[in-house]
Amino acid sequence: MMRRTPSAKVASEGVTRVQQAIETKLGWLFRNQPTEDYGIDAHAEIVDGEDVRGRLLALQIKSGESWFKQSGPGGWWFRPDTEHVQYWLNHSLPVVVVLFHPATQRCHWQLVDRTTLQETTAGSWKLLVPEAQVLDEGAAIPLHAAAEGDPYVLRIRELQLARPWMERLAQGERLVIHIEEWVNKTSGRGMISLGVDNEDGNDPEELVRWHIMLGLASYAEVVPRLFAWADVSMHEETYGDAEHDEYEAEYVIFDSEGENFDNFDIERESDWQRFQVAEKLRPYANGAGEVDFWRLELRLNELGRAFLLVDKFGMEGGRQLVR
Repeated sequence: MMRRTPSAKVASEGVTRVQQAIETKLGWLFRNQPTEDYGIDAHAEIVDGEDVRGRLLALQIKSGESWFKQSGPGGWWFRPDTEHVQYWLNHSLPVVVVLFHPATQRCHWQLVDRTTLQETTAGSWKLLVPEAQVLDEGAAIPLHAAAEGDPYVLRIRELQLARPWMERLAQGERLVIHIEEWVNKTSGRGMISLGVDNEDGNDPEELVRWHIMLGLASYAEVVPRLFAWADVSMHEETYGDAEHDEYEAEYVIFDSEGENFDNFDIERESDWQRFQVAEKLRPYANGAGEVDFWRLELRLNELGRAFLLVDKFGMEGGRQLVR
């Protein structure tokens, strides 16, 4: 039997506490980050009322009393390795280190940039995390300012963050987004998960999930804008199955032994076609009148293909071939 180590428990608690602070104290969105993002555990997305427009912070979360052993002026010294420092300084998002103290249940934070980082005489690095910088309502103004930027820069950031997903589509994988929309909430709150459809009859293999708040805005209109690098359509298998079930419920009669009295003849063909009409994006099911369920498929569009080409040029240089 595998046992959960104390350090793993503290690390998990730290992520949970940071998520609670982001969502309840600041009223922002928290996204757990896929494991391929080296040195980044999560993203925080700034929300102003119903305004969600790609202002993000990358979070490196460290939990446990060991991170608070080395006192500094008004706080504690955090010592990252050189690889992490270089990665953070070149990251497409502003990076924030958050230290969670189990004894006080507080999360303390510091921005990572060339003004807060200090290089030591030994060629290593240190970062002062102030005790006064607690992740609560008081952090809203400085963190909001750090995430702000020129609209052009913010849009390019969104594409850079989505690059791993674009690459999967370019390699022929099927990506789907599953949405749970809480329809009776005026916040437009819901949950989005992005996953891979392995076409094996099972649910998609989840890659990442995050909360979303759209206010009174329409999911059908806003969600495609969240994935501007892809064409968004209804997942054929999911909606086909849902429509078939709805058709049977309305038109097909079964006897006591479950035999179908409707042979699906030509007279019913028009009814079946009515259920198969491809209209605008819509949920495929509803749960207890409270939650709408959506499953949408992504296909790389011209913007996505062009960005991958430009991004490759930016990293490698040279003349790039258009496929």
